[in-house]
Amino acid sequence: MALADPQDRPTASAMRRALARARDGKSLDPAEAGVLLHARDNDLATLSEHASRVRDAGLAAVGRPGVITYSRKVFIPLTRLCRDRCGYCTFATVPGRLDAPFLTPDEVLEIASQGAALGCKEALFTLGDRPEDRWTAAREWLDAHGYDDTLSYVRAMAILVLERTGLLPHLNPGVLSWQDLQRLKPVAPSMGMMLETTARRLFTERGAPHYGSPDKDPEVRLRVLDDAGRSAVPFTTGILIGIGETHAERADALFAIRRVARAYGGIQEVIVQNFRAKPDTRMRATPDADLQELAATIAVARLVLGPKTRIQAPPNLIGQQYELMVRAGIDDWGGVSPLTPDHVNPERAWPAIAELDRQTSAAGYRLAERLTIYPEYVLAGEPWLDPRVAGHVAALADPATGLARTDVVVRGMPWQEPDGGWQQAGSGRTELHVEVDTTGRGQDRRGDFDSVYGDWTELATRLPSAPRRMDTDIAAALRRAERDPAGLSDEDALALLHADGSELDALAEIADGLRADAVGDDVTFVVTRNINFTNVCYTGCRFCAFAQRRTDADAYTLSLAQVGDRVDQAWQAGATEVCMQGGIHPDMPGTAYFDLAREVKRRQPGIHLHSYSPMEVVNGASRTNLSIRDWLVQAREAGVDSLPGTAAEILDDDVRWVLTKGKLPTSSWVEVITTAHELGIPTTSTMMYGHVDTPAHWVGHLKLIADLQRRGMERHGRRGFTEFVPLPFIHQSAPIYLAGLARPGPTVRENRAVHALARLLLHGLIDNIQCSWVKLGEQTCRAVLRGGVNDLGGTLMEETISRMAGANNGSYKTISGLASIVEPLGRPLRQRTTTYGTPDAERVAAALASDGVASAVRNPLPIVG
Repeated sequence: MALADPQDRPTASAMRRALARARDGKSLDPAEAGVLLHARDNDLATLSEHASRVRDAGLAAVGRPGVITYSRKVFIPLTRLCRDRCGYCTFATVPGRLDAPFLTPDEVLEIASQGAALGCKEALFTLGDRPEDRWTAAREWLDAHGYDDTLSYVRAMAILVLERTGLLPHLNPGVLSWQDLQRLKPVAPSMGMMLETTARRLFTERGAPHYGSPDKDPEVRLRVLDDAGRSAVPFTTGILIGIGETHAERADALFAIRRVARAYGGIQEVIVQNFRAKPDTRMRATPDADLQELAATIAVARLVLGPKTRIQAPPNLIGQQYELMVRAGIDDWGGVSPLTPDHVNPERAWPAIAELDRQTSAAGYRLAERLTIYPEYVLAGEPWLDPRVAGHVAALADPATGLARTDVVVRGMPWQEPDGGWQQAGSGRTELHVEVDTTGRGQDRRGDFDSVYGDWTELATRLPSAPRRMDTDIAAALRRAERDPAGLSDEDALALLHADGSELDALAEIADGLRADAVGDDVTFVVTRNINFTNVCYTGCRFCAFAQRRTDADAYTLSLAQVGDRVDQAWQAGATEVCMQGGIHPDMPGTAYFDLAREVKRRQPGIHLHSYSPMEVVNGASRTNLSIRDWLVQAREAGVDSLPGTAAEILDDDVRWVLTKGKLPTSSWVEVITTAHELGIPTTSTMMYGHVDTPAHWVGHLKLIADLQRRGMERHGRRGFTEFVPLPFIHQSAPIYLAGLARPGPTVRENRAVHALARLLLHGLIDNIQCSWVKLGEQTCRAVLRGGVNDLGGTLMEETISRMAGANNGSYKTISGLASIVEPLGRPLRQRTTTYGTPDAERVAAALASDGVASAVRNPLPIVG
């Protein structure tokens, strides 16, 4: 039970006030929730009445009035080894007490097959957290059987169960990183991890239940819930009551879960589980959580989490108090097995399903079977359900309700990449790259605007704070910049970002002097063609107006032949580079990136392939179950020559998780980039700014880029970044701007300051600072070219991403158009290669003949420039 705090027990009047607010449907705050957690007897009956009303409204809203669900499952304890040492756990053990560290594939298959024969549809994989980090026996077993880590084995066994039995895996492997979730989502319709508690002292204090258990840090577990939401994984979580938390701490855990549920919509169920003491554990003498206390917690969870959340109480832990839990507001009994025991609570047998049906009916409700993935997510489909398991789910789901079909025979089905490669036929608006400059986009936002990005109201509470007042003297910062530009302190750099008037002119002059010293007066450009092979994407980046659902009017996907034709057109126009990126299409196999690269090189072996952002690299690695390094090696073998350092946005997760929903975290971006540099694959670097960020974030981003380059040079003796590209936020059609949360991009003053400061902070590390004519326009490009910039980027030929967001500077720029930007500056314009070399004479001549743009792109449009 909860710890008794002398100040914890509420007065009768406080209870009456809190119950009245619950009765009236008012939103509870944590203090009121803490009061209601004390409800007992008559107060509990009143509280339960209010909670039942909320639950019933939620069931009616989804078309399941009076229905309480359960899942017929088997429990697969893949390994009972764990690196944690929880004080109440009997599931985790030591190698000497096991026949083997892991169940073998045959043992997994035997459990799943027997379950399928009994009509089970869920295979619950439960295991300890990363046992190989603690136990040599686990590491040796994985090595002997050819698995890099426990999660690789989990993934393989999930596929085995899908293919051989048809059961749907629900994965509970403990703490998962964002990349882990990407690896596992294609093999499981749902996953889960109990939050248990947010009481950090239960983790940090010696003798506490979670002391010595690295995976029980509440901050770590909350990050998993966030990452699951960002990854659109239907996720089960919950709280464990009675392990020493106070009522206030229990309430805090419920509100933490609510925050995640509102932000992403991915919490498919919340388990409220009562502690039961077990022999041979440190907490064997701790009293069990009282069942009235459990009911009160369920009722408060219902009121806090609302009608949309499914709330579960494990039926084997409640004695005969079924009706009490139903009255408290549950709408699900969880997984119940006719075959396997509850290996976490082995002393508590599952009730027979017929008994569960009888008890549910006695409480006035009807029992219905669901799948491991809840009906709402079955019916919603993408992005919650990966195409690789969609067929397995469809075989078992009632298409009208999303519940389990009761008349189906559970059979195995092949699990494989959707088509074994990139699609052969294009689809959708494949001429968007030329039509965007004439007819424009079909609609101002995608059709799932209100759901794919998460809850806008919740997001508004997480906006970074306003910029702090700048106290550093700008003139003094300028003097220090002249002496040591790359060594500027954060305070000096921040001061310079606030420069205006003559001080901004002085900053630009310093930056331009450094530019002249580093690269001379030439203004460079590359003849390149952008190829965005698809804009279908469900990642949910809130700044992106390019991404579409597959059914949206502006959605398209190119075929291999169409990609190859565009490569040929670019080569004929004198291009030395193809820059190829695309949306994270749910059907796309991880190997499709290799297929696309090979097609580029098959068509034109001499062209430089600058392709695949870190987000695409992680996506490809996750879908192929390769490491980042191994995937990059294969990408290079397929023809990739360099990577664009896009998907960076702002390299600060506090900003990233407002700006994007499902994109990779900063750590993953850094891992991809540093791994590429280790392999000798050059990359660019970028920063998108002027949205929900502050100048302090810009300084932090630039200093991180500088540090990565410096460390790479020390380790490998070469520069990994070829250039830095500041990218001003284009706001007009950006979802986060349309939702009222972002400002309309940076000002001209800020653009000048950012480009100049980039030159200073990256001095001696990255020689080339590029400006984006697509985003800045000609006049501002000239301004930044006078303040440290030496490169204009490329002719592009088809720039669709910024144009879809609302940029109005065209989708290509001819060489003569680029020359018109540079001419007033009196500086020479010079064609370059991707890595800033000089193209051969044949390429230069071909580029001049076409003016740097393919005729197929120019014909439908007036020439820009």
